[in-house]
Amino acid sequence: MTTSLPAQKLAGQVALITGASSGIGRASALMLAQHGADVAINYLTLPDQAEALAAEVRALGRRALLCPLDITEQPGVEQMVARVVQELGRLDILVSSAVYSTREFFYEADLTEFRRTVEVSMWGAFYCLRAATQQMIRQGQAGNVVVISSPHAHLAVPSCMAYNMAKAGLDQMARTAAVELFKHRIRVNIIYPGWTDTPGERKFFSEEVLQRAGAQLPLGRMARPDEIARGVLFLVDPDSSYITGSTLSIDGGSQLPWWSKRGSGDF
Repeated sequence: MTTSLPAQKLAGQVALITGASSGIGRASALMLAQHGADVAINYLTLPDQAEALAAEVRALGRRALLCPLDITEQPGVEQMVARVVQELGRLDILVSSAVYSTREFFYEADLTEFRRTVEVSMWGAFYCLRAATQQMIRQGQAGNVVVISSPHAHLAVPSCMAYNMAKAGLDQMARTAAVELFKHRIRVNIIYPGWTDTPGERKFFSEEVLQRAGAQLPLGRMARPDEIARGVLFLVDPDSSYITGSTLSIDGGSQLPWWSKRGSGDF
């Protein structure tokens, strides 16, 4: 029995995904390639995983371009976008997924790490948004941006002040960009992932803790990166052309007051 390939809705399009060597970024790159897009893979760490992803993309018959770069370097970001256009011909989709985070109370925090969180998670995303949309405007053929944000944008999670600040800024950045880009037919949308099972979570928690905590979530588990990637695909799909400036939560109900039912017999 042969397995049919997904509909190639993104055929002829080129996507740039930041933070693509693991987690949500990796899953998004693969998802878009499966639906016909050529993919530029930005990463700073895990080069072997980035190479493996590129091989998977090429095995699907799509082109893959490896773009190792620290996105906090604005000139480098602009050069990266220029290279994507030079080698892949155009740029139609940006998925802003790169992130950095530490966990400390703000009054005890290492400010170098604190600033790094904001620089990558907010300023790096801005540099990519600016350079990518400038290219899309030059092309004059519309475009799509998906910003991977977080419920941390509005939840005051302790020990995460820098991350909370960066994600709140990211949301306003994306919504303002959506307004300013109406006339260029460039859509900008936001995704709020729930707690997702990615390598990055193991920076803070053991496997045992993640399994135990995941079981306590409303749907009894953490999200998988591919589930978030399906949201990315939905937002950049040409059939979603009337969606811009929106926030899509893929969180398994974790932003609902599910915790208030503890002790009621339902959990």
